[in-house]
Formats: sequence, C-alpha cells, structure tokens
Amino acid sequence: MTKTFNEKLAEAESLPDIFEIVKHAVRKAHKAGRAGLTLGLADLGGSETSFVGAFYPFGSNIIVMNKTPLNRIKGSRPELYKPYSFHVLLHEYLHSLGYIDEELVREMAYKISLKLFGEEHLVTQIAEDLARFLPELVYPDPDWQPTDTPEIEMVQDFDRSSTDYIM
Repeated sequence: MTKTFNEKLAEAESLPDIFEIVKHAVRKAHKAGRAGLTLGLADLGGSETSFVGAFYPFGSNIIVMNKTPLNRIKGSRPELYKPYSFHVLLHEYLHSLGYIDEELVREMAYKISLKLFGEEHLVTQIAEDLARFLPELVYPDPDWQPTDTPEIEMVQDFDRSSTDYIM
C-alpha cells in the first residue's frame, strides 16, 4: 500500500528526509525536478513581523535555511517543525526549478500542499498564511539579529536520491 504524503511527513526524521518528500510532491504535481542541491543552515535572524525562512541564490545549487525559526519551533512548537520545514524547502525548491516570481511560487506551494495534504493539514495552513505562525518563529526575541556574518553549516546527505549512483 502506498503511503500518503501526510504519513511520509510524519515518518520523516531529518531535513534530508523531508526534502525527499518535497521532491516527490513536485514530481507528482508538476512532473518536474532537479538534482544536486545542497542545504546550508545559518542564523539569519528575524523580527516580530518578518524574517527570511530560507533563500536560494538563483543559478546555484544551494538552499540556505534560517536556523533561527527552526530552533524556535523545536523549543516552543515542535509539531510545526516538519510542516514548516516542508513548506520552506518546497518554496525554495520551486525557485531552484527556475520559478522566480515570489507570488507565483507562493501560489504553487499552496496548491501543491492543498492537493497532497488537504486543507486541514499544518503544511497547507502554513502555505496559505505563514504570517499566522510568525510569533512562534521569532527567536530568541522579536528583534534578535545575528551579530556577525552568518556561518553556514552544511547538511550532510541532503539530496540523497541524486547521489544513488555514487559508490
């Protein structure tokens, strides 16, 4: 029996696991994909009303995800960790496929989430209105910003299905 996307996400144990679900979701919804991405984590800060969840430098092979909200979620609302991570990685993965327009990518992420997870799932709720979850994502206080240039910590074995052929 094939597992639902909800079941797959519930079983995911790491960001690389979640990313594999993201890639499967995009293949299913848009028949598109790419290989060879890496993930870096960095303290990018945030404010009470906004923050950068992640960014994808166009033309690169790296997604840089903000550790600030990830750390906050782990400590205050762990049930948001997987849905939030899925949403952010989906959004940046769509950018890596060449979609530049932010509104289009937000709409695509919402439609994919709605189709694969349903209206009531946290993934879909986050995709529909991330601002609703902002208070839980700011860490350690609303105006905290990193003091230095953020150091990027690379996540090992991130894009696993792209490297099956390497011995």
